[in-house]
Amino acid sequence: MPDELNQRVLNVIATVKRLPREKVTLDSSFEELGIDSMDAVEILFALENEFDITIPDEDAKSVRSIRQMAEGVGRLVAAKSSGTAAAQ
Repeated sequence: MPDELNQRVLNVIATVKRLPREKVTLDSSFEELGIDSMDAVEILFALENEFDITIPDEDAKSVRSIRQMAEGVGRLVAAKSSGTAAAQ
């Protein structure tokens, strides 16, 4: 996955949670960052706006880490750019 995409995902999460950017890494868990279900919803909306994508509810429910979130966004962005539906 392109590093630029990862950095954009990390920046969105840091901004929404008002965390120092260096604290948010791909290896961070939601628990470590204090992200609860309401925060996750807010982050998902921010990511949808940032990347102009729609994150399916069923995909969002299974995400538990920043890496999973970045990988999911990467798949959706790639599918959008190729004009196909995201592979599950």
